[in-house]
Amino acid sequence: MRPDPVPLSRAQRLALTAASFLLLATAAMALGPLIAGSGWWWLCAFIAGGVLFAGTGLRALRTPASLVPVLELVVLLLLLTLVFGGATSIALVIPTQGTFEAFGALMSGAQRTIEQQSVPAIPVPPLLFALALGMGLLAFVVDLLVQTLRVPALAAVPALVPVVVPGFIIEAGADAPALVLTAAAYLLLLRVDVRVRRRALLAAGADGDDAATIVPPNRVPIVSTLGASLGLAAVGLLTASILAASTPSISSSLLLGSPSQGTLFGRGVSPFIDLGRDLRRPEASPAFHYFAPDADRPYFTLLTLDEFEGEVWGAGNAAVDGDNTVDAMPKPEGLSDAVATAEHPIEVVVDEVRTTWLPVPYPTTRIEGLSGSWFWDEGSLSVRSVDTNTSGQRYRATRLEVEPTVAQLREASTDVPADLEGHLALPEEMPPIIAETAATVTAGAASRYDAAVAIQSFLRSAQFDYSTEAPVAEGYDGGGFDVIATFLETKAGYCVHFASTMAVLAREIGIPSRISLGYTQGSPTQERVDGVQRVEVDSHDLHAWPELYFEGVGWVPFEPTPGRGTVPGYSRPGAGDGTGAAPPSTAPVTPDASGRPELDPDRGLAGQAGGSATAAGWQRGVPVALVVVFVLLLPALLRIGQRWSRRRRIARGERPADAAWDEVIATARDLGAGGDAAETARAFANAVAERAAFADAAARSALFELRDAVERERYGPDIATTAAAPALLVDLANVRAALVADAPPAVRARALLAPRSLFDAARRRAFGERPSLGA
Repeated sequence: MRPDPVPLSRAQRLALTAASFLLLATAAMALGPLIAGSGWWWLCAFIAGGVLFAGTGLRALRTPASLVPVLELVVLLLLLTLVFGGATSIALVIPTQGTFEAFGALMSGAQRTIEQQSVPAIPVPPLLFALALGMGLLAFVVDLLVQTLRVPALAAVPALVPVVVPGFIIEAGADAPALVLTAAAYLLLLRVDVRVRRRALLAAGADGDDAATIVPPNRVPIVSTLGASLGLAAVGLLTASILAASTPSISSSLLLGSPSQGTLFGRGVSPFIDLGRDLRRPEASPAFHYFAPDADRPYFTLLTLDEFEGEVWGAGNAAVDGDNTVDAMPKPEGLSDAVATAEHPIEVVVDEVRTTWLPVPYPTTRIEGLSGSWFWDEGSLSVRSVDTNTSGQRYRATRLEVEPTVAQLREASTDVPADLEGHLALPEEMPPIIAETAATVTAGAASRYDAAVAIQSFLRSAQFDYSTEAPVAEGYDGGGFDVIATFLETKAGYCVHFASTMAVLAREIGIPSRISLGYTQGSPTQERVDGVQRVEVDSHDLHAWPELYFEGVGWVPFEPTPGRGTVPGYSRPGAGDGTGAAPPSTAPVTPDASGRPELDPDRGLAGQAGGSATAAGWQRGVPVALVVVFVLLLPALLRIGQRWSRRRRIARGERPADAAWDEVIATARDLGAGGDAAETARAFANAVAERAAFADAAARSALFELRDAVERERYGPDIATTAAAPALLVDLANVRAALVADAPPAVRARALLAPRSLFDAARRRAFGERPSLGA
């Protein structure tokens, strides 16, 4: 690292560090809409402050400049070890091999929670680790730019990272207050740097015997001193706004028929919050349609959730196995040969749903006709792609219909295979109402099967209401344990709450459980092809349901949500009476063949129709266009402000001739008509007077009048007066008009949109150059 050409004192270094910390702390606030609570912000502030102020301390101890960045990274490692290392570290801060293994597990968990959670995300430890690491690295980059390389203007680049991120995830982007505060903090950093640099230059000049020191004026026009800083801050802020407005967000998941292709939370499936958000939209968008015999109406699974990340249901993190091709899929786990099965082919045509997870019935034995690479996951048999999505796919799936008897379910072994013990996992501390409800509802159940039927009957009873609005109105939307406890008290919710509650109650009594996300049967149409019926599935049919494991039968679906889907025959109360055979499982619970809640207009999961998408495009495009136009006109606006400031100085008699001459020089620079900083006023006037436009006597006379006035003011007695202001303003107008008339139209346009004088002034301030008094 090169040494700073102008050494800074400890106090000056500390001021720059404080301003840098404020910039990062305010920029981090822009992530607020994405993450629940505020604890994560304090952690980020702690990590950023530790790295930045550690650098200041190292410099105060006269550590070699080349070692400071390296030691800052060491400090970041120690801080991460202190917060996340736990028992794997030595003395809480010294990492060991186990610490790095823990960090690797946290990073894997962070990727998983980012993929699975919806916004606002619950700050589970893996997500907190990723935030802390990212903020620490941003702090390192900011310190490198501000303190080591001494280019604080570039600190806007790392500061923009947390500001821009919300624009990729939610339509609203970062909150306006966070953007304004970040811009203000950036301006403050630039201002502190100007002050620090100026004092350092003066101090350096005072130390030398032969150095000439120029004392800056006590009062300088605001437009002149802050123009460059304001311009940089405005450009940075507007750039962030453009990116936030123009980048595709994933506030509507790809699962729900959104045209967006980029996704962060949920791999295209935002399991709970986004599902509820879309349930409250009145319009539907087509998902897919399929052809099947009249009695063949399966559920279609996209994704299976079987693990907890804190309080959040998530999918397993098993890597894709390249050998698990869908042309031959395995027998579902736990299914014995004693259970009757039958294969049924179904042809599926995808309409608008776009996701990397394929809608298929569980279980499916093989899939044909897909384009791209598709693989099945162990256990869940979910099908996903690594290089394409469902858009435009047409495929033939052979599903395996499993027909267990009630006796087989009731007599299933209570032993849980070792590889399924994770499907019983629950946190040590849960709201007491969960265990109390499980014990009360299943009291007297003769078997685990009877207990499962009792839980389903309890949730489908008249005590509970299907409602998409109540969870939002009362603040318990989602699928966490606190949400389940509130749901059991309020007894109102939608499929997410019913499914997650039954899955947790089942685990509480020892039955392995998981949650499937996908679609119900859809709505039959009048179209028939070769003896099979066409069934339409749209975003209204999105659904969540629990699956429970019974040894010898495997994973068995239940339907606890009232008014939704179809209750399997084997799970109906009294199904085991008499012969013990399960009634047919195809009869719907409600008259509505689509399985949608009766008299519930807000049940649907609406995608955007073409008209609304067009309107959204206009709503997004117009602000972006306006912002682009404003950015293009920003230099012109700043130049107009500068000209107005100089005219005010002339009118007030504050060195009026100097102000008028500065405007003449700036106009000449903008138009490429001279105005070199090393050129004297007289030399400039003589050169410009030779131009064709100054053949006019009035323009030539005005030019020389201004030249004489500025020479008298600069080198004569200092006499403040406003008497000459009107004449100076007239002369200035004549000279500017002549300069503009002498320039071609293209040059005039360039001078208006990209004034060279403004950029030269910004460059001088950025690099600490002093303007010459020659011209």
